[in-house]
Amino acid sequence: MKEKIVNGMQIFARAIVVPVLFLPIIGIIIALSSILSNPTIVGDGSSLIDVGKYIASGLWPIMNNLGILFCVGIAMGMAKDKKAEAALVAVLAFLIFLGANNEWLALTGKLVSYKATSDLYGTGQTIILGFQVIDMGVFLGIILGVVVALVHNKFSNKEFPGAFAFYGNTKLVLLVLVPILLILGIAFSYIWPVIAIGISGLTGFINISGYVGVFLYGFLNRVLIPTGLHHLIWTPFSYSNIGGTLAVGGKTVFGAYNIFLAQLTDPSIKVFDPSSKYLQYGMVKMFGLVGAALAFYKTAKPENKVKLKAILIPAVATSVLVGITEPLEFTFLFVAPALWVAYSVFDGIFQVIVVALGVRTYAAGGIIDFLTYNLPAGMGRTRWPIAVGVGVVELVAFYFLFKFIIIKFNLKTPGREDSEVKLYTKKDYKDKASKSSVVKTDSSDLASVIVEALGGKKNIETVDNCFSRLRVKITDAGKVDEIALKSTGALGVIKNGNNIQAIYGPKVSGVRSAVDKYLSL
Repeated sequence: MKEKIVNGMQIFARAIVVPVLFLPIIGIIIALSSILSNPTIVGDGSSLIDVGKYIASGLWPIMNNLGILFCVGIAMGMAKDKKAEAALVAVLAFLIFLGANNEWLALTGKLVSYKATSDLYGTGQTIILGFQVIDMGVFLGIILGVVVALVHNKFSNKEFPGAFAFYGNTKLVLLVLVPILLILGIAFSYIWPVIAIGISGLTGFINISGYVGVFLYGFLNRVLIPTGLHHLIWTPFSYSNIGGTLAVGGKTVFGAYNIFLAQLTDPSIKVFDPSSKYLQYGMVKMFGLVGAALAFYKTAKPENKVKLKAILIPAVATSVLVGITEPLEFTFLFVAPALWVAYSVFDGIFQVIVVALGVRTYAAGGIIDFLTYNLPAGMGRTRWPIAVGVGVVELVAFYFLFKFIIIKFNLKTPGREDSEVKLYTKKDYKDKASKSSVVKTDSSDLASVIVEALGGKKNIETVDNCFSRLRVKITDAGKVDEIALKSTGALGVIKNGNNIQAIYGPKVSGVRSAVDKYLSL
């Protein structure tokens, strides 16, 4: 049972990343548009203000309708095959639910009358795509996406004979979903208000817990990285009312990231509301890991320092510039798990410090995000100079913490191993791959090596990726060749039942594309 639960969580965590991967692009463009629409930057009466507002107007509908985005993305991510059809059915399912729920509220006299959308705040109802329905926030999309995926995986390959053949496959999926969605349209009218009370209680507890809640948020975001379940921590805080609720410009905004964006694009807000405290501040990415890397270098064996520097510099650059930390984290995660726990604790502590000092910065994507989001907002609104000051302190603290623990417990961190620190050349890669159990038709084809290392095409059920990991659902975990996977550039391999995660860092999108192309041949 435990294995099934963990396996289900892994599948869900992998799927929820699918829609989330697109949101940073939307957010960055909205942040940049705020520069053009800010009269203190471009001047009062400037035509650029209208340009900025026009750009933002095209993107805010996405942030305001995250439910359908998560519905489609999760259904597509969890679908074992025919992902395009699963996405289309998800759109249909979302619309069916909206229509059914709206009609049931009308038939039972539960529709709340309103003049402006803002009047519905606090009533438990909202407007989605023109339908007045129960306000479930982003959870509506998440739940429907999971339901669609489960039905899709069960019936999408079901065939009917003769004249009924047309109603098989994904058409059968829709036929099965219709009664389910009609029932859910009624059920959630009664069930969700109770759940909403529970969510409200949870958010109340989080707010009451104050800095303890912030610490746990920061700690869990790091300590769960090896399992890949950290997405289940920051995603609801970023995009649902668990991460806060705030009325901005006549609209109610849910989630720390959405609240941050809404305040960023409203020049009239002089100081950011504390509702956005559950942000991904990014201090550990831009400062903390730099200190950790310095500690690795300082404690390395003298004969290994030159080669270690060549390994650490690109890994640090990846973390600082784009916020992808796994290439550096996986250099010590498995060899020094105690250091990993201390690292996670320190990140939670510094998360508390920046919140306590009134900092409201966002830098999930490293320094690029930091500059894009926070500088245009101005120093007074986000207090980003304080964040930089805290970051410098964090760098020093991480350096001395890591150095002390490494020396005290004689940990075999990078540069201290008994084996030689080595950077692999293309020849080394080919030699190492040829010595493994992998049988490949073309030694220069990276995708073929990866697929065979995963047990071959028939052993692979689904392939996805997040920001830095190739996530694969396989049939038989015993067929996976970890040595061969690492020879392709994977910085680490994590097995959770039949879910395999290979850490490739920023290049993972290219690796995923190559594998998809190879599998389709």
